Amino acid sequence: MRLLKQLVAVAVVAFAGSAAVGAVQGNAVLTLVLGVATAALAVFVYARVVRWSERRAPVEVAAKGAAPSIGRGMLIGVGMFAAVIVNIAFLGYYRVDGLGSVAGAAGLFGFMAAAAVTEELIFRGILFRIIEERTGTWLALVLTGVLFGLSHLFNPHASLWGAIAIAIEAGGMLAAAYAATRTLWLPIGLHFGWNFAAAGIFSTEVSGNGTAQGLLNAVTSGPALLTGGEFGPEASPYAVLFGALLTIAFMWLARRRGNLVPLRRGSRAAATAGLAR
Repeated sequence: MRLLKQLVAVAVVAFAGSAAVGAVQGNAVLTLVLGVATAALAVFVYARVVRWSERRAPVEVAAKGAAPSIGRGMLIGVGMFAAVIVNIAFLGYYRVDGLGSVAGAAGLFGFMAAAAVTEELIFRGILFRIIEERTGTWLALVLTGVLFGLSHLFNPHASLWGAIAIAIEAGGMLAAAYAATRTLWLPIGLHFGWNFAAAGIFSTEVSGNGTAQGLLNAVTSGPALLTGGEFGPEASPYAVLFGALLTIAFMWLARRRGNLVPLRRGSRAAATAGLAR
């Protein structure tokens, strides 16, 4: 089963990296180093296991063009989250009281790098890509988006609405970004940019995991319906709206480039057969 082999390989790196980062929590330098090392090791392991299990070059993580693609993704992710915060601040529900912690932001950089890379490798590089081969792009986008949302229900301050919001704004958008580019670098950069902006810059809740201390000392207050409450701005309707709009834009681009895999007859049976390989 190629899917299982790849999932196990990347999951082992993700769990080991998470444990290592957790062990040095509070040490910004070590968190930064271990987080970035986990991200790099995860990509290396993914590339090797894909080459071994599928007998092909892992072009979706090819080194050529990686830096500019990650950079573009980061700009989109930071810009998108900044737009969400601006809208919340306009209503008076977000304010900045001064500067926060550079060391805290550095540690969050490493933590978010590890999280973004390992999650993208698992959900878009493995699950979406393999399911798409057997079911088509649209069905794979929906299925993996739902799984991505459900995975966030295990977070400390998780909520059903938060999981739904994540499924729409992130699960769908990041899969669409991969479909449009056929590289994991753009969704990795986008995922990282969004998460780092939330925690490392604007110091907000991230997917119900608690408030982080980033570059800004800020306070979010107001109705959960608009701010996202304890789950964070990701559960804000602004985040859902912007994520949905980007999903549409990426899918339009994927269609224009001829990157969409059509829905296939008997896709459910085909998907089962494909995952059993």
